[in-house]
Amino acid sequence: MEHQGYTVTIGLEIHAHLKTKTKMFSSSPNNPFHAEPNTNISPIDLAHPGTLPTINKKALEHMVRIGLAVGGDIANFTEFDRKNYFYPDIPKGYQISQYKYPVVSGGELAGFKLTRIHLEEDTATSKHFDTYSLLDFNRAGAPLMELVTEPVLHSAEDVVTFARELQLLLRYLGASDANIEKGEMRVEVNLSVSKTDQLGTKVEVKNIGSISAAGKATEYEIARQIEILESGGTIAQETRGWHDQKQETFSQRSKEDAKDYRYFPEPDLPKLYLHELFNLEEITSELPELPRAKRERLAKEYRIKGDDIEFYIHNFEYAHFFEKVAKKVSQDSYQILSNYISSDLVGLLKEKEEEERNALLENLNPENFASLIQMIQAGDLNSRGAKDILPDVVFDQKDPMMIAKEKGLLQQNDTEALKIIVQKIIENNPTQVADYQSGKETLIQYFVGQGMKETKGSANPEILKELFLELL
Repeated sequence: MEHQGYTVTIGLEIHAHLKTKTKMFSSSPNNPFHAEPNTNISPIDLAHPGTLPTINKKALEHMVRIGLAVGGDIANFTEFDRKNYFYPDIPKGYQISQYKYPVVSGGELAGFKLTRIHLEEDTATSKHFDTYSLLDFNRAGAPLMELVTEPVLHSAEDVVTFARELQLLLRYLGASDANIEKGEMRVEVNLSVSKTDQLGTKVEVKNIGSISAAGKATEYEIARQIEILESGGTIAQETRGWHDQKQETFSQRSKEDAKDYRYFPEPDLPKLYLHELFNLEEITSELPELPRAKRERLAKEYRIKGDDIEFYIHNFEYAHFFEKVAKKVSQDSYQILSNYISSDLVGLLKEKEEEERNALLENLNPENFASLIQMIQAGDLNSRGAKDILPDVVFDQKDPMMIAKEKGLLQQNDTEALKIIVQKIIENNPTQVADYQSGKETLIQYFVGQGMKETKGSANPEILKELFLELL
């Protein structure tokens, strides 16, 4: 894709914490973000002499499932490597990662090709103050997936699209919660700008705190590099950070190459033969319905709006409730049902904490909700009445028909009875009748409003309108 005559080429490196009970190579609890500093640690995490790592099989299984979900090749032979570098938060002096033989090669997601997905351990966390730094080893050794795309993205929109789709996939698979704001997923953007089809100098952007920030960092970096090239300058190969408050990138360090890390096979861990360790056909058959397939099925089965489908793709509990109720209403009610769930029900529950909201949705009686939708569809209840009844249906599990009768909200559909009321309103409003008959047709809404007032909101407004049009 060209920007002011320049070709922008982007590849992503995305890390995500995998959901396991224990860390990648030790029995310490894998709970890096919800514990007091340095409480979920062991001698292995702290690299004490004489300690030996052991492989977390559940983390490997997550990797296999992710690889199968993106259509990648699952390696038969794989191994771990030592990635050597010094930093205070990595006490061994190396990180156990994968280099030559990743768990997954190739694959595709959101229309973008992948290079590889490999497994490694995370480092500790450094917290810097004015005159000193502190280390928290709760994160050290947490199982970490790293996904690398091919350099096939070309815009900030591509970056946001891919990151959101990966986040969704990991959540559907139960492999990671992938909350970037909590540090459970980290997006790094590798970007180059060139006047030709050849790749320009690659710059890596890190320290990105949200998916939207990844898009903004990409936009900024494209503009920065174009400005340098336009002024005759050259791009430095480096790692840059993203400053969220200033909305700009800043230089951190020169970029290392693979040779700088002196990779070599980890001697303390065994070689792995994944096709023998896992039944790939069985795992494939047990994969859940994934986002792309779910989009296609919701569109085909329910024919609801695209925005509603996307809402359900991102909100499992609401999607589950929609499908439970949809089984109990007619096909022509699907969009009305979706409107009330994605708008009214969401609005009603928006102040609730996630756990309470999910519990309410799980226990909400689909029969009652279906009855409410059927009453609306049949014209027994108008939208105002439905909104009044909804809290009783949701929080008190009450029958909507019973509530409507108690509150006098059932719409009057008796044409003969309503005709008497319409005739009375016409007789009592001679001036408005004359104006209407002189061509001021917008007054029909005034007459309908009078009819609703006279019936205390219980009349079917469509029937009232038809009667006024007939008698006027």
